[in-house]
Amino acid sequence: MLNPMLRTFLAVADCGSFTKAAERLFLSPTAVMKQINTLESHLNLTLTQRTPTGIRLTAAGNVIARNAKFMADYAEKSIAEARAATHTYDTTFCVGTSLLNPAKPFMDLWYHVNHLFPDYKLHLVPFEDNHEGILGEIEKLGEKFDFLIGVCDSKAWLSLCRFLPLGRYQKMIAVSRDHRLAEKKKLNIEDLYGETLMMVRRGDSGVNDFLRHDLETNHPQIHIEDTPPFYDLSVFNRCAETGNVLLTIECWQEVHPGLVTIPVNWDYSIPYGLLFSHNAPEDVLQFVEAAKEAAGTQA
Repeated sequence: MLNPMLRTFLAVADCGSFTKAAERLFLSPTAVMKQINTLESHLNLTLTQRTPTGIRLTAAGNVIARNAKFMADYAEKSIAEARAATHTYDTTFCVGTSLLNPAKPFMDLWYHVNHLFPDYKLHLVPFEDNHEGILGEIEKLGEKFDFLIGVCDSKAWLSLCRFLPLGRYQKMIAVSRDHRLAEKKKLNIEDLYGETLMMVRRGDSGVNDFLRHDLETNHPQIHIEDTPPFYDLSVFNRCAETGNVLLTIECWQEVHPGLVTIPVNWDYSIPYGLLFSHNAPEDVLQFVEAAKEAAGTQA
């Protein structure tokens, strides 16, 4: 993995001689000198000085040698880990986990079906909920993760993966702890009159679009503020900092300690479940079938 010229340079630095480095590398001294000259030209640095007793490194050469040695050691460690991973890859499910899409529901499901996969282990892979990068994470299903588990009513998400619904989460409202509504145990829609309600902009979620249409048509006293198309922590921070109210879901009640999440007297909910690649391998599809059966049994 390390650049061959750097490996040659390390051999010269270690041996203190082009000739001895050539013997170690099974090259000619001329080939070694040519590689060092090319490296120095590429870096625009003088790395070595010829002396009557051999080769001495310059100050720049010492820096390059020190860091190249670290890179060589790290590369060897990476290769060793990669080789070890090849022995467990075929019997490991990689599961993505984040603040808004935690792996706990997957773990609950796993303990219902893991007897069908006796040789398999789970590897949790963290990822960020950043609204600008989340689609890139979804695209990595089948590469970075075998599964994600989370809320999914997004047309953009569903265009990038397959989805097995496992249940539904109720739509709720989050407010700051000092908000006038914070002490209420349950809200009516009329309680939101005069408030600014934060929710994702129209177009990506069928449930949200239906709810927005209901509010705009029947409850114009509620002002709606568009959020980014996918929530991240910045959305919850804005709710806490502005005093606005936020459309959220029951599984996000602990996301922000400065917010209180309150159920609403309505029937809006959103599906959650397993997300997996369009080109998922056979063992992933077997798990999906097992999960489908387990979900049907628990329903």
